[in-house]
Amino acid sequence: MTRAAIVDTGPLVAALDRRDAAHGWVGEQLKALAPPLLVCEPVLTEVAYLLGRRPGQTDVLLGLVSSGALRVAWSLDAEVEAVRGLMRKYADQPMSLADACVVRMAEVFDDHAVFTLDTDFAVYRTSRNLPIRLIAP
Repeated sequence: MTRAAIVDTGPLVAALDRRDAAHGWVGEQLKALAPPLLVCEPVLTEVAYLLGRRPGQTDVLLGLVSSGALRVAWSLDAEVEAVRGLMRKYADQPMSLADACVVRMAEVFDDHAVFTLDTDFAVYRTSRNLPIRLIAP
């Protein structure tokens, strides 16, 4: 059964870095996910930063966007106040900009699960105080 998903930073890093401890698990999960995976630009920025010292990895990441495997399906410009509200609500975590964007995406694309390695997503809730559907270890 294929599932629609919003992808967070961790799975993308693990998918592109064979040395990552979660590489195998992420690969198995990817087989069950329906393309394209939705992503926001702050997540892409984090991934590019984390993989930036590995030659060619940023190009591979951008190739996933170019090929349609990843789709930037959300605009911070249109959602900035909702994201600010989330970051205030979870200031004690603290919530990163990328995490806030992913949570907001989970509210907007409520038929998608969030594919993550980040345990903070078990704490985050939608604006209706519902848990976020997760694909996580």
